[in-house]
Amino acid sequence: MSEVVSYQLKENVGLIVVNSPPVNALSQSVREGILKALNQAQEDSSKAIVLRCDGRTFIAGADITEFGKPPQAPGLPEVLSVIENSNKPVIAAIHGTALGGGFEVSLACHYRCATPSAKVGLPEVKLGLLPGAGGTQRVPRLAGVKAALDMITGGNPIAAHKAKDMGLIDEVLTGEDLESSAIAYAHELHGAGAPLKRVRDVTIDPATVEAGFFDEARTRLAKRARGQIAQDRIVSCLEAAVNLPMDEGLARERELFGELVMSPESAAMRHIFFAERQAAKIKDLSEGTATRDIRKVAVIGGGTMGGGIAMCFAGVGIPVVMVEVDQEALDRGLGIIRKNYAITVQKGKLSENKMEQLIGMISGTTNYDDIADVDLVVEAVFEDLSLKKEIFAKMDSVCKSGAILATNTSYQDVDAIAAATNRPDDVVGMHFFSPANVMKLLEVVRGNQTADAALATAMAIGKKIGKVCALSGVCYGFIGNRMLSGYGREAQMLLLDGCTPARVDSALETFGMAMGPLAMGDLAGLDVGYKARQARTDLPDDSKLYRMGTLLVEMGRYGQKTASGFYKYDPETRRRKSDPEVESMIKTEAAKLGVEQREVEEDEILARCLYPLINEGAKILEEEIAQRPSDIDVVYVFGYAFPAAKGGPMFYADQVGLKNVYDRICEFRDRYGEQYWQPSPLLEQLAKEGKTFAQWDRERSMA
Repeated sequence: MSEVVSYQLKENVGLIVVNSPPVNALSQSVREGILKALNQAQEDSSKAIVLRCDGRTFIAGADITEFGKPPQAPGLPEVLSVIENSNKPVIAAIHGTALGGGFEVSLACHYRCATPSAKVGLPEVKLGLLPGAGGTQRVPRLAGVKAALDMITGGNPIAAHKAKDMGLIDEVLTGEDLESSAIAYAHELHGAGAPLKRVRDVTIDPATVEAGFFDEARTRLAKRARGQIAQDRIVSCLEAAVNLPMDEGLARERELFGELVMSPESAAMRHIFFAERQAAKIKDLSEGTATRDIRKVAVIGGGTMGGGIAMCFAGVGIPVVMVEVDQEALDRGLGIIRKNYAITVQKGKLSENKMEQLIGMISGTTNYDDIADVDLVVEAVFEDLSLKKEIFAKMDSVCKSGAILATNTSYQDVDAIAAATNRPDDVVGMHFFSPANVMKLLEVVRGNQTADAALATAMAIGKKIGKVCALSGVCYGFIGNRMLSGYGREAQMLLLDGCTPARVDSALETFGMAMGPLAMGDLAGLDVGYKARQARTDLPDDSKLYRMGTLLVEMGRYGQKTASGFYKYDPETRRRKSDPEVESMIKTEAAKLGVEQREVEEDEILARCLYPLINEGAKILEEEIAQRPSDIDVVYVFGYAFPAAKGGPMFYADQVGLKNVYDRICEFRDRYGEQYWQPSPLLEQLAKEGKTFAQWDRERSMA
């Protein structure tokens, strides 16, 4: 048929096989090959047609590199129409994953069979899209409207047996060989005189959908959309599936899909999709760089962070030894791990047996000699450089040659820590984010002497434990925390200028941040930032700087942990509410400092908080701390809950226009002083040249 699709007659069954590595995506050549095979099968002696794929998966989605480009015939709807209108039954034989357009291909078939390990799903929402080839029309006809809503707006794959229970799959195969089992199933259907079962012929009785269902769904989904619009459009498509004939519903789906493809929200989310994969590639590291085997890990420190890190490794079957200063601290740390697993069991996401297996992977010790055989040590004690250097000297003395010594520091100098050992080439930063067993980001920090093998291993093991890895060079705070400084600074400066904490946080949350900067400070603990500032000697001598945060800490208001910070908190629910006492204090302090308070517009709040991220990001690129602008976006989306629908701070800056960002920073510099608002030379250069960060990165890569 084509280079990527073959067709043959086998045991009176027409067998269409897609072989387009790595994931059999629905490229133009795959669509064309399937169409030709279907047309041939209509004319030969086959009794039924089986569609399967070679490799590790069924069709795992559309070819997203085609998005935004002129469509190439045949379009997917045309292929699906030919499948649906075939005069012989077409059976999709699914293994691996049938995702997005791949699952939509199977839904157009008359029957679907799958291996027990197969999964099906419609993940388009994670790219700011909706299923555009009938998914929103066929799934509710098979599984019901509520199940379709949950599946399509969640975007997560469903296991074969569950999909069968939902009516999305007709048969879970028992044979070991997919092809022979699928052909046997085709013979069984033919022998039973099975009809050409078209999903389009199923109708949904509007009376089965409770009144107000769609309005309630829109309201509920909007609360967690964080700037995404696809969820709302998905609800509209499901509404069409209930109220319109199939062809009109498909037309509505295509209309809304087209709107989303061209939306800035989807462009941002597709950017992050590719950026995540790009971030894993280290520019000056050859693809064949050898990595070291990591069969056993040690974690130094049994606090919340250390326990979370231990859980990450146990979760992928790597034994972990936790090291603490004494038995009491060790028991406390192991107890925290058990408690974390128990919560997951209570939520129904983990079985008791699996919990005991995972806990069995984690042992404890108070003796450093017990980690002599580990392949990787992750130090996770509190942020004290002297303590970290002391621990690394101990690790150096007991750990075997070739073991990687990693620090989980958020701020400290990795090179200074490495200098405490006789093997700085084995030292690397592995900055996990709290809670480490949940948060996706891992900043891998390359020291001046970190060996290529150690670096490649850190990136590989990060991927193995399910993290999104981004490389950073050594500087105070690395990528994420270094950039965060100006964000938090301006949030507090805005209070003195006339904003309430709720006004600042509301603006950022409306923008799409999961939590505003002041509420986030309360969550993390205002005392943490206070102590970090005390250790710094480079901060400007300015009585306005972090004024409110400092006063609150000195009053014993640390945030959620003390039920009071910028806000008051219910001790039981941790719900926040505005505190008139804090708002009165802000006005008093502004008067003391001679700051005339005013009404601050929302666009100024956003610019004052977000533009320092962009400006510092530009400096980080100049200094080559980050490899590329998109790596910074990955750090912020996965580590700091920057809204994916905005694409990260550097992508967002490109969308706003670097000239606009630069001009506003200059405005703030003239108003507030250059100690806080000095434009990055790179930002200034690109603004004057009319370029974006993305263009700059492409030109640099081609040079």
